Amino acid sequence: MLISNLDNDMDTVLVVEDELDIATLIKVNLEELGLRIHHCDDGINALETALSNNFSLVILDVMLPSLGGLDICRKLREAKPEQAIMMLTAKGSEMDRVLGLELGADDYMTKPFSVRELQARVRSQIRKVHVLQQNQSKQSSNSTLLELGTIKINQSTHEVFNGDIQVELTATEFDLLFHLMKYPNQVFSRSQLLESVWGYQHMGYEHTVNSHINRLRAKVEVDAAKPEYIQTVWGVGYKFNLVKKLASVG
Repeated sequence: MLISNLDNDMDTVLVVEDELDIATLIKVNLEELGLRIHHCDDGINALETALSNNFSLVILDVMLPSLGGLDICRKLREAKPEQAIMMLTAKGSEMDRVLGLELGADDYMTKPFSVRELQARVRSQIRKVHVLQQNQSKQSSNSTLLELGTIKINQSTHEVFNGDIQVELTATEFDLLFHLMKYPNQVFSRSQLLESVWGYQHMGYEHTVNSHINRLRAKVEVDAAKPEYIQTVWGVGYKFNLVKKLASVG
């Protein structure tokens, strides 16, 4: 469904939620942030709407009529790699949260949720969209380019290459990789990465970091099961490893 009255200068959020009271709660509180809200209450219509229009953020409930939120997430991520996506899941549905992140969601919240936390999460995602848009509008001569080992990442053009092969990353995956590469060999805890990349700290959301690390490894490592670059420091967190590159110099 093409929405003819979308204002490109105004951030618009697509809220996909079949429970009217929850959808209304989200709408009212996000409008307080100056956002325009478009609501869909079934999955098929939501997917068509998301594919046909440009939204700053799509908020997806998992359980929906006609087409589930996980299927929408997967199809939308395939069609629009940089689309910001947030999942809403039931409090006890850990598998849904993990699957949503593995399928490409940038973040998730569990029901019932804090209105203030919802606003903070949405602000963070919108801010990331704005940074991406600003970076893409810059000239490449002003780019921030990092090259470590075989991986090259350009902050301005939002491009990543592993050797000569371009790697397609979501906006959050890109920010996570850029942050790790910016501080090579420095170990970051999950809570530090949540704060630096997602823009908040909240206990219980470590799956967000873990799933994005797994997705990054699948995209940039030769063997994701034996990562050379994005390494786990057990009991602490993650780092971008430079040992291989330094050993090969000279």
